[in-house]
Amino acid sequence: MILGYSIIEAVSRSSLLITKVKSVHLVTRTKYQEVQIVELEDFGRALVLDGYIQSSEADEFIYHETLVHPAMVAHPGPERVLIIGGGEGATLREVLKHSTVDRAVMVDIDGELVELAKKYLDFMHQGSFNSPRAEVVISDGKDFVRRSKDGSYDVVVLDLTDPYCSELARSLYSREFYRDVRRVLKEDGLMVTQAGNSFFYPDTYRTVLNNVRNAFPIVREYWSWIPSFSYACNFIVGSLKHDPASMTSEEVDRVLRGRGVKTGIYDGRYHTALFSFKVFVGEYSKG
Repeated sequence: MILGYSIIEAVSRSSLLITKVKSVHLVTRTKYQEVQIVELEDFGRALVLDGYIQSSEADEFIYHETLVHPAMVAHPGPERVLIIGGGEGATLREVLKHSTVDRAVMVDIDGELVELAKKYLDFMHQGSFNSPRAEVVISDGKDFVRRSKDGSYDVVVLDLTDPYCSELARSLYSREFYRDVRRVLKEDGLMVTQAGNSFFYPDTYRTVLNNVRNAFPIVREYWSWIPSFSYACNFIVGSLKHDPASMTSEEVDRVLRGRGVKTGIYDGRYHTALFSFKVFVGEYSKG
């Protein structure tokens, strides 16, 4: 919520993050969620959904590059990519950086949010909604995947709200959904999802991880510190053939150069570091 000139956000069930607000651009409610677009003192313009900071001007590139590129570079030639969520368009932006991509389909349930992002968050989407290689579908992601044909996509990116903070996305972390995602992937496809925080919500994280393991033969975990979240955000890759953790720094940099991908933080060294750090699952906080 916004209280006075600060956002008070629950980081866990017992800890709060207080972030000072410089100005407020928009406070509204769509059919599905409360939307706030504000200027934060430390992070610039930010998208806040149901009281949780989703993306900020200062550090959104860390989150979106970390979510998208490990799975994308692990695939030798991703041409068709499906994005579920990501209403601000930044995940779509990162996917389209790969010259191999012929079609990127972004599915978000909240069409009102997408329109607000087009108006207020141009620095995030950077015109990606208008790319001839992009298709934006306003639909329930679970239903869209269920209706999709087998073997339709090379990579699926799940840019969702956290599994413990929103009823809207909870079913998209289920065992049944991951099995359906596997079905719509080609035989060498990869899926990646953000998975909240394993320290503050260890039980939820373990459930998501086990659900991915139930659907995919190769599963890799990684994390990155996101300053505006005030915690390390976890990510999980499920792959049918290619192992992102096996790639060397040189291999990653070669792929990025070959596809013309320009990034702020992600490169070969960052990639190998992501899969070198141990994922710590908390013991004191249960969630």
